Amino acid sequence: MGNSPVPRYNARHLVQAWSRSLVICLLLVGGAACENRATDTTPVAQNPPSATSRLLRLTAEELSRMQLELSPVAQGEILSHREFPATVQANQNELAEVTALIRGRVVKVHVDVGQDVTKGTRLALLHSVDLGVAEGEHLKAEARLEEAERSHVRAKELYENKAVSLAELQRREAAMKAARAEARETRNRLELLGVPQEEIERLDREHTIKADMPLRAPFDGRVITRNITKGEVVETDQTLFTVANLTDVWVIGNVPEKDIRFIRKDQNVNVVLAAYPHAIFGGTITYVGDVLDPATRTMSLRVTVSNPERLLKPEMFAVISVYATSSPDALSVPLAAVQDGPVGKMVFIQQEAGTFEARAVKLGNEEGEVIRVLEGVKAGEQVVTKGSFALKSEMERHKIEPST
Repeated sequence: MGNSPVPRYNARHLVQAWSRSLVICLLLVGGAACENRATDTTPVAQNPPSATSRLLRLTAEELSRMQLELSPVAQGEILSHREFPATVQANQNELAEVTALIRGRVVKVHVDVGQDVTKGTRLALLHSVDLGVAEGEHLKAEARLEEAERSHVRAKELYENKAVSLAELQRREAAMKAARAEARETRNRLELLGVPQEEIERLDREHTIKADMPLRAPFDGRVITRNITKGEVVETDQTLFTVANLTDVWVIGNVPEKDIRFIRKDQNVNVVLAAYPHAIFGGTITYVGDVLDPATRTMSLRVTVSNPERLLKPEMFAVISVYATSSPDALSVPLAAVQDGPVGKMVFIQQEAGTFEARAVKLGNEEGEVIRVLEGVKAGEQVVTKGSFALKSEMERHKIEPST
């Protein structure tokens, strides 16, 4: 076989071939990359909405679905109303417990419970042996005084005639003074036992011991209790009658510690009684306690109420209604506007149609259907009332923080 010719390549030919191969590879890689870039449809991740937004925006459809209602922040005096349980009591300044000043037996009872009496009216009559003894001692003292006075007059006449000495005159004068003091003492004792002046004068005039002790009304009023019957023996520590002037009465109530700031002396209040639920009686606070009851944490309160028709009776149940006004520039919102927020109470303020701001507030006292706002709102701002709870749910879903 003949030998085939072997091709020969020089260096120039090898370089040209390598260059062509490199260009082809680059073109192939670039084309593949372009093809991949054109077919890649994976979306690019976007940043989530900022969690620091203070506003909640609703669409027209959401607004119509929630049916929100707005109310302006009110500014002005707020009428505070507080009620305290109480009972009616007799005016202690116009009440007397009638007792016997000496032991005795009841001879007659002249009045009964519920009867009106005037000052000096005889309530009952007692017969007292001890009183008889006291009257006897008085008569004896008066007799000794009369004798001592006559003896002193005789001694004075004899001394002027130099029939007795000065010493004798002085002795009889001293005896007269002692008898006078003794008579005055027995008279004072009768007065302390309650014997009226006219009875003492009768005793001095007639020299007759009766030993009768009348019990009399100390002032105009009504007999509200009677603890005495005919024939019984009464002691000095017994309360036989209670006489009260009920033309005005006391209504005694208890005020919780948290409501003390609403109470002041000479304040006009209203009183409502269970017996007359549709009647209102006006009264004035005449006493405010200085010390709280440590068990109940309440303060005593006394209201004086005029009672000309005697409708208010001791031990009736009552309610004291106290009204007080706040400062003239107090801010308030309806209770329905207030919601619980992440760090306290909050309300929703409308900034514009469909845009609401969740705002933290500091609250005061509730007064009926409104509540006082101490910080967080301005007068006239529109707060959401009906639907505020739905806005709170939207706020939590959008992770909106209340502004302060």
